[in-house]
Amino acid sequence: MASGRADEAFTVDFVHRVRFTSDLLSPTNPVLADALDPDRRGRGPSRLITVVDDGVAKAWPGLAERVAAYASAHPERVPRPEAALVIRGGEVTKNDHETVDAVIEAVDRHRICRQSFVLAIGGGAMLDAVGFAAATAHRGVRLVRVPTTTLAQDDAAMGVKNGINRKGKKNFVGAFAPPWAVLNDERFLTTLPAGEFRAGFSEAVKIALLRDPDLFERMERDADAIRAMDLVAAMPVVRRSAELHLQHIVRGGDPFEIREARPLDYGHWAAHRLESLTSFSLGHGAAVGVGVALDTTYAMLEGRLARNPAERTIGLLRRLGIATWHEALGDVDAILRGLEEFREHLGGRLTITLLRAIGAAEEVHELDGAIVRRAIESLRPTA
Repeated sequence: MASGRADEAFTVDFVHRVRFTSDLLSPTNPVLADALDPDRRGRGPSRLITVVDDGVAKAWPGLAERVAAYASAHPERVPRPEAALVIRGGEVTKNDHETVDAVIEAVDRHRICRQSFVLAIGGGAMLDAVGFAAATAHRGVRLVRVPTTTLAQDDAAMGVKNGINRKGKKNFVGAFAPPWAVLNDERFLTTLPAGEFRAGFSEAVKIALLRDPDLFERMERDADAIRAMDLVAAMPVVRRSAELHLQHIVRGGDPFEIREARPLDYGHWAAHRLESLTSFSLGHGAAVGVGVALDTTYAMLEGRLARNPAERTIGLLRRLGIATWHEALGDVDAILRGLEEFREHLGGRLTITLLRAIGAAEEVHELDGAIVRRAIESLRPTA
């Protein structure tokens, strides 16, 4: 029998546009127009729908009208919105198909084509769900993310992942699809509840531990001001964290995570498990804080990480107002079952990132359950 082979390697060019600004929807601010029409050629026959997180809509009344007014001020470059949807925010929006179906229905009804835009304004969970809808309608329409939380601005919105939760598992259904643009407006952070504002810095602590000791030291220096929601102290950290996440995506060589290692998932195996064990009532930022504390303590108890950087890490999380314990940790067997769930999510071998020092990490392929138990007990608050 004749046999043959025809393999061809290919690459696809993407531009990951990320902008930092204030008062994005002011008619005098060119950032949105420049993002929608980066070549300044005029927009052609494109359309736009706006999707707003309900929490953001309550905190910022009249957003849809502001988008329409902005479009009127830039008629050659910004399509006038065909519709504005207000959808549930928070992790609950990822727990069923309701948001995805609503956005796909709007894409169909308002004839949003592959050259048209879905403008999503909200937190990370809402951006995940809307992004999944945008990635699957017409096999992909242009998504513009306007993240409105610290977690979304310093991490989640930078990614090329979209998805929803199914089968009790975090992001079980989803797609990789780079956004057309990510537009970070610091003004949206001013109305966040304090707990949500602070929890978002767990991802900044994570990326600093992995990639940037100077950023870690900056957070140590400014922790009290960040906890007090001082944007002068907070925004340089948010921006640097976003830049580090972006650099990993565009320069790391594996943006769609085809290989088994995911070095930026430090602390995430336990975080994902905690979210599912609490039926996603524990937010991602808060869960990551606990997960980072757990893996840092594990690395110290194992002898991989010295005591001083471990204690500095736990101390920084707590100074930022990020909890390092949740009662769901008490079910250690259930937590440990999260390792297999995480392996399945990654594919291939289990791969866990552990610290050797602040700014230096390495990958391991198994964890010692007895040491995990000791780490959990050491984090348990004393009476």
